[in-house]
Amino acid sequence: MIWNETKECMSRDEMSALQSARLVKTVKHVYHNVEFYRKKMQAVGLEPGDIKGIEDISKLPYTTKADLRDNYPFGLFAVPQSEIVRVHASSGTTGKATVVGYTRKDIDIWAECVSRVLYMAGIRRNDIVQVAYGYGLFTGGLGLHYGVENLGATVVPMSTGNTKKLITMMIDFGVTAIACTPSYLLHISETIREMGLKDQIKLKTAVCGAEPWTEQMRLQIEEELGICAHDIYGLSEIMGPGVAADCNLHKGLHVHEDHFYPEIITPDTLEPASEGTVGELVFTTLTKEGLPMIRYRTKDLTSIDYSPCECGRTTPRISRFKGRSDDMLVIRGVNVFPSQVEAALLDIGETAPHYLMIVDRVNNLDTLEIQVEVEEKFFTDEIKQLENLTKKIGHVIHQALGITAKITLVEPKTIERSMGKSKRVIDKRNLV
Repeated sequence: MIWNETKECMSRDEMSALQSARLVKTVKHVYHNVEFYRKKMQAVGLEPGDIKGIEDISKLPYTTKADLRDNYPFGLFAVPQSEIVRVHASSGTTGKATVVGYTRKDIDIWAECVSRVLYMAGIRRNDIVQVAYGYGLFTGGLGLHYGVENLGATVVPMSTGNTKKLITMMIDFGVTAIACTPSYLLHISETIREMGLKDQIKLKTAVCGAEPWTEQMRLQIEEELGICAHDIYGLSEIMGPGVAADCNLHKGLHVHEDHFYPEIITPDTLEPASEGTVGELVFTTLTKEGLPMIRYRTKDLTSIDYSPCECGRTTPRISRFKGRSDDMLVIRGVNVFPSQVEAALLDIGETAPHYLMIVDRVNNLDTLEIQVEVEEKFFTDEIKQLENLTKKIGHVIHQALGITAKITLVEPKTIERSMGKSKRVIDKRNLV
């Protein structure tokens, strides 16, 4: 058996018993192997024996992204380095990467969770799946890759880039499913239409995630390509893609709660929110060995529904995200913080500490323009100097963010000043 599908259809009592046993084991694991967690528990007078079941989870302290950065790179790993078989990383607000590590068992469980998502989306062993997420330190590409292989389907590791070549392979290989960001899939769809090749594709399913997208975008994708599009959710700190996904009814994303225990809290008070109330999503990993996370604050705002789904699954469902409790932007699947831009510009030393990020969506692809104030002399000197500074800033920003941005140099006092909190971002994508 590739995975135990019955875990998605357990009764609440059965699931609670399973979660309790796994939580007790996880708490003991981190207490004895991660100094950070041991100190945090001791600070509030907790010992492993005080956690007897899932009902005691609220006694445990929260973990944040800052904690991962403070313990960079491997300070939160709970096993010896010799047991870590893979590391991934995502950018952080200070420019340091948020590093995550996996044991062999972690990789197997991750593949199982992605397999569940693919099966939920109607993908089977005889399907050919094109993975058009980025490969490398980003968890998207390899996460979906291993899930497709675990399911027994054929994987085409296309990654991102040459769209026309992707479409050629889609036709030549008889691709029936694709995994990528929703905005990139719309771009693929437009290119297929421009090339007049829609009648030649065999695509029937898409699994999209890594960036915010609306229900309207899902319907547009389905109509333009004549396929079924599914939403997949994950974050590298918890596992990667595959933490949750929607079924064919699209009435919320089913959480694989036998591996990831979800909570909704009120961001201001950090107290549990009532069922159905919008709040911040918190996850505790129940089976991870390499980098267990205890009550990790995702900053994603959503609500949770514990009623059984009409599809037959009894796992809880989180609603489409309403936003974030911090200022993180997701641009082309990459987490971007304004403070990253500020830190990069300050390192250059030739710019004023005033900038404006303008995010838009053109031809269904996210774009980022950064307006930067520079000294007056750059506009009076030769144009070559201005061009060189633009290239220099562009290179530094690309290094800091991992994505390309259009750099526009503007004269002093061009960017509006504020007596209160500065407005650093204009997001024109209309993602609500």
